[in-house]
Amino acid sequence: MKKSGRSSSYGNILKNTGLFGGVQALNILVGVVRNKLVALILGPQGMGLMSLFNSTTKLVGDSTNFGIAMSGVRNISEAYDAGDAQRLNDTVLMVRSWCMITAIFGMLLCALLSPWLSRFTFSWDGHTLHFIFLSPAVFLTTITGGELAILKGARRLRDLAKVSIWNVLLALLLTIPLYYFFQDAAIVPSIVLMALTQLLLTIGYSYHLYPLRLSLSRRVLGRGMSMVRLGVAFVLAGVLGSLADFLIRSYLNNVAQIDTVGLYNAGYMMTMTYIGMVFSAMETDYFPRLSGVCERSFTFSQTVNRQAEVMLLVAAPILIAFSFSLPILLPLLYSHQFMSVLGMMQVMVIAMYFRAIKLPVQYIPLAKGDSRSYLLLEGIYSVMIVCAVIGFFSLWGLTGAGIGISLVSFLDLLVTFVYARYRYHYHPSVGLLRCSAVQVPLGLLAFAVTFLSYHTVAYWLAGAVLFLVSMAVSLHFFRSNTDLMQHVSSRFLRRFHHEQQD
Repeated sequence: MKKSGRSSSYGNILKNTGLFGGVQALNILVGVVRNKLVALILGPQGMGLMSLFNSTTKLVGDSTNFGIAMSGVRNISEAYDAGDAQRLNDTVLMVRSWCMITAIFGMLLCALLSPWLSRFTFSWDGHTLHFIFLSPAVFLTTITGGELAILKGARRLRDLAKVSIWNVLLALLLTIPLYYFFQDAAIVPSIVLMALTQLLLTIGYSYHLYPLRLSLSRRVLGRGMSMVRLGVAFVLAGVLGSLADFLIRSYLNNVAQIDTVGLYNAGYMMTMTYIGMVFSAMETDYFPRLSGVCERSFTFSQTVNRQAEVMLLVAAPILIAFSFSLPILLPLLYSHQFMSVLGMMQVMVIAMYFRAIKLPVQYIPLAKGDSRSYLLLEGIYSVMIVCAVIGFFSLWGLTGAGIGISLVSFLDLLVTFVYARYRYHYHPSVGLLRCSAVQVPLGLLAFAVTFLSYHTVAYWLAGAVLFLVSMAVSLHFFRSNTDLMQHVSSRFLRRFHHEQQD
């Protein structure tokens, strides 16, 4: 491919990643403030309780939504790329109709199984009523997933960004007062309120784009059966992931105490979730784009490799800075009660390198509609993560859990690449291998340095050097493959010249 085309390709990825990266940065900032306040108000026990409620309702939702939020994106994206307005409207109708059915089913199932959910999660039935009150959250979340699929498939990236921003801001403003005045009693109402808020924000944009239409006719629902069959594997994969998360937290609650669950959840949230928001910026743009080129093998491989290169190069300096800043960030964002999870978080940062490389490749089965392969890979990962976290936690506590997560992330990377090589004839590009060969060792070296006391000058000096080296590597690669740097420089010079004239 010519340099101009290559440059344009990288530039578009960076542009879209920058849009949602900025949004996610704001989300992280607001989320950090919110979690700080929640941690101070509720403490580790309250956060552990909230974590168990969230993971359980997510398990129910993932088990009953038929994967519409994922398979719907693919179907809508195909109709959108075809430029057929009627087909697109019919597909939106189909997605919404199936979402309504699955949402009602999920809500009823959560209410009916509430005694069992309480006993399984907490080893007693004292939370049965809580799970009944949480059942509307399952309904609201499922409907929201369908509306987000519509916005993603129709490439409404700015609308998605606005929804995301308003959602985190309102979550902060609405839930913190509830926690302050009602303490643990506000956890269940807050979860439902946040789900309702996200739905209202989402439909404000999706209904404006495509007015609400529902149909329970055999013709409409029958057209959606192929989407549902594809989504069943997504459901099973989601169930496996939620079940793995659920089993880990339940195990920690039973063998240790709920405070340990709160500590684990805080470490996981800050590392895998907050930093993972950088990667979620990819999914919004990347998956519909990859689905549109899945039949063109050369372009398909290029799309995957370039996405992986960009994600690693963007994430690597952030990960080093994050790792070295954790001794300050952890008590600042939570409290000194959470410092015991520091070792777990620092070793988990390594897992994020492997995740950055793996995620674009992981989307190949989804874009191809190969739900069985996706289910197989997710199943392997879920089994490995449960075994590793439980096994290593029994040896070295929370730090051992972090070791298990990083080890499994590396093994999952190998499994995913080998499978993609033989199943889809995917080959990693030379550029991706070069990026990985430099950035991953820098990340491992950064982890080794964290064994130094963070009270010493050597710790912070080494962290600064490694961050600058990683940043220089990323900038060099971007300068070599895009015109981004020239574009930024020219805009700066034009503005400077304009100010000089004024």
